[in-house]
Amino acid sequence: MFTRILRKLTLMNSVVFILIFLVFGATLYSYVRSQLFENIDKSMRDRISSFRVVNGRPDVTLRRSIFFDPRVIMLLRDASGQVVILTPFSSEEGDNLKTLAAQLETGSLTVTTYADHIYRVLCLPYQYEEKVLFRSDGSKVLEIEEVIAVSIVDSEVAMLGNLLIIIACGLFAGSVVIGLAGYYLARLALVPIQKAWERQQQFVADASHELRTPLAVVKTNAEIMLRHPENTVEQESSRVTNILREAIRMNKLVSTLLTLARADANQLELQLKACMVDDVVETVAEQFRPLFEIKGLELHVNIEPQIEITGDRERLHQLMVILLDNALKYTVPPGQITITCSRLQNQVLLKVADTGCGILPEDLARIFDRFFRGDKARHRETGGAGLGLSIAQWIVEKHGGRIRVESVPNVGTQFYITLPVKSKV
Repeated sequence: MFTRILRKLTLMNSVVFILIFLVFGATLYSYVRSQLFENIDKSMRDRISSFRVVNGRPDVTLRRSIFFDPRVIMLLRDASGQVVILTPFSSEEGDNLKTLAAQLETGSLTVTTYADHIYRVLCLPYQYEEKVLFRSDGSKVLEIEEVIAVSIVDSEVAMLGNLLIIIACGLFAGSVVIGLAGYYLARLALVPIQKAWERQQQFVADASHELRTPLAVVKTNAEIMLRHPENTVEQESSRVTNILREAIRMNKLVSTLLTLARADANQLELQLKACMVDDVVETVAEQFRPLFEIKGLELHVNIEPQIEITGDRERLHQLMVILLDNALKYTVPPGQITITCSRLQNQVLLKVADTGCGILPEDLARIFDRFFRGDKARHRETGGAGLGLSIAQWIVEKHGGRIRVESVPNVGTQFYITLPVKSKV
C-alpha cells in the first residue's frame, strides 16, 4: 500500500517541480525576449519620429543618429509604393530591403524572414508637412508618405534560440534531480502517515488484546453455568459476579476507547466556562481520601484558595481522578500522596506526587502512549488498560497546558501540570 502511495507522491512532486521549472523558464525567456526587442523597437520608433525633411533634404542635425546607427536601417515610401533606402547598401541587399518594405502595411510592426535574414520592421506615416525629398542636383526623389525602420535581428533570435536550448537541456538534465527530490519529499510526507498507520494498527491490536480476556472470562463462566441449568442464581453467584465485573470492565474500556477516538477526530469539544480549579482538586481529593485511608496511605493537600480558570470542570475532575487513581494503585503502605495547587501569574501549577514504585527511566518517554504499561510485574487488575494517562494528556493539552512526569524507581513519581488561566482551544 505504502509503495503505491510513494510512487504517486513521487510522481506528483516531480510534476509540480517540472511545472515550476517550466514556469520559471517561460518567464525568463519572455523577460529576455521583451528586453531585447523593446530596446530595438524603441530605437526604431525614435528614428521614425525624429526623421524630417528640411528644404528638400534630411535634417542635417539628425543625419548622424539616423545614418550611422548600425541596428536601424531607414527607408522612405511614397503613395505609389516606391521605396528609397537612405543607408548605403550593396545593390542585392538594398533590393531585398526595398522588396520587403514595399509589402508592408502602414502602422504595422512585423518580424519576417527574407533572403536568409530575420528582420524586424516598423512602418509609420510621415508626420511633418514638408514631404518632398530632392537630390543634390535638385531633381525630385519622391514625396514621402511612410517612414520605415528595419532592424536585422539575426543575433537576437539566435540568442533566444540558444536560451531556449539551454532551458530545455536544463529541464532534461534536471529531471533526474527533480525525480530524486520528489522521491525524497514523498518519503518525508509518508513518515507521519506510516507512524499514524502503525499507531492505529497497534491501537487495534492492543484494544483486541484488552477485550479478549474479559470476553474469555464471560464466555467461560457462561458455559460453566449452562452445564448446570438446575443450579440457582445463588449457587452461581460467584460466576455471575465474574461476568458482571468483566462486563463493567469492558464497558469502561469501550467508553475510554470511544473518548480517545472522538478526541482524535476532533469531535469531542470542551465545555469551557469559569470554574474554581481549587474546588475541583479539593472535591476529588476528599473523594479519594477514604480509599487512601483504607489502604494505609497518607494524603496531604496544599491548595491555594480562589483559583479561577476558564476550563471544562468535568474534564478537570476526570484529570484529577486519573492521577489520584494511579497514585492509589502504585503506592504501597506506608506511603504518601501529596497534592499541591497554586497560581503563578497567569498560570495554574498543579502537582501530584506519590512515594510509590516509580517508573523506569526508559519508560518515561512512553508513559503517555496508549495501552503502555511499563512495569510488566503489574498484573491486569492493578495495571488497567494503560489509557488513563493518554486521556489526561489530551485534557491538559485541550486546555492549552502542559503535563510532564518525573520519577525515580522505588522512590516515587511526580506529575506536574501547568494550565493557563484563559484556556486556548
